[in-house]
Amino acid sequence: MDATHEYAFLLLPSHNRVYAQESARLTRAELLVLDEAVLGGRIEEVEERTLGGVRYLTFRAPRLEGEALAQLANLSGLYALFERNGETLTPVTVERLDRFPDDLITIQKYVGKTNEDFTKLLLNVTAFSCSRPERLLTGGLRVLDPLCGRGTTLNQAVMYGLDAAGVERDAKSFDAYQNFFRQWLKNSRIKHRADVGPVRRHHRTVGRRMAVTLGVDKERYRAGETIDVTAVQADTTAAGDFFSAGSFDLVVTDAPYGVQHGSRGRDAGGPALSRSPLPLLAEALPVWARLLRPGGAVGISWNTHVAKRSELTALLAESGFRVRDSEPYLGFAHRVDQAITRDLVVAVK
Repeated sequence: MDATHEYAFLLLPSHNRVYAQESARLTRAELLVLDEAVLGGRIEEVEERTLGGVRYLTFRAPRLEGEALAQLANLSGLYALFERNGETLTPVTVERLDRFPDDLITIQKYVGKTNEDFTKLLLNVTAFSCSRPERLLTGGLRVLDPLCGRGTTLNQAVMYGLDAAGVERDAKSFDAYQNFFRQWLKNSRIKHRADVGPVRRHHRTVGRRMAVTLGVDKERYRAGETIDVTAVQADTTAAGDFFSAGSFDLVVTDAPYGVQHGSRGRDAGGPALSRSPLPLLAEALPVWARLLRPGGAVGISWNTHVAKRSELTALLAESGFRVRDSEPYLGFAHRVDQAITRDLVVAVK
């Protein structure tokens, strides 16, 4: 094995004060998932250190290059990477996947928006865990957010050059997202075509759909190298009416936290709201499972105050998923505010 080198990972500054306090620990867990799921255990001695008054993660690994370096370059907390030799830090060039300006992620501001850095972390950890994680680098993964809200996950997938689809029941959220996304495309002068309209089945309207095809640049758009984005206004349990079985590699979603948004399900008494996401997930997970390809992964974040990890993992197992429960996957619980402690769970079909 190649001799190990010491690296220093400068953490991305966060505008969210609470998230910033947790960022080193969360990024460490994300790095360890990457190491276990993709890099084959190359990384050692991951520690948080203060160098020159600034927080870093330091670790040892064989020289990082090729695909290993390309995967690490997209970690949610990475601001800059250095090779460390004593007190000397030598910059390591990293090439991120980002295809578009980051205002696609940051412009939208609204109450209840999931932190953009955490959204990227959740997408990354889910992608690392599927059977073909190398396809994250080539744009070969298709992403579904079946509770997509105003599209933060979809926008992050687009930043990576991935095809993305979302389902959202709330009409106001659907309208807000499709209006924002189409206006952003126009303002950014990105070559695209877009269509928004009703979806009809058996002579009745069952939902609305936005379908967009865009290109990273005009040349690739004309060559047919495009990104497809679809958003549907419908109940998530009806997602199978809009998308084909086995058509996605990743399901990535933020379950209702039971604070600003509840969930609905038959076990919750039909139209009544439940603070727990479990009734909704009990109905929806079998639908999401059918939409995933074999080897695909699902990543769900949720509020631990309203549902236990053991309850969520039991539902995933009942729907045919194998939950990833090794130590790196258990390091993501963190406080959002007084009413929310957020965690994530990842499972593979």
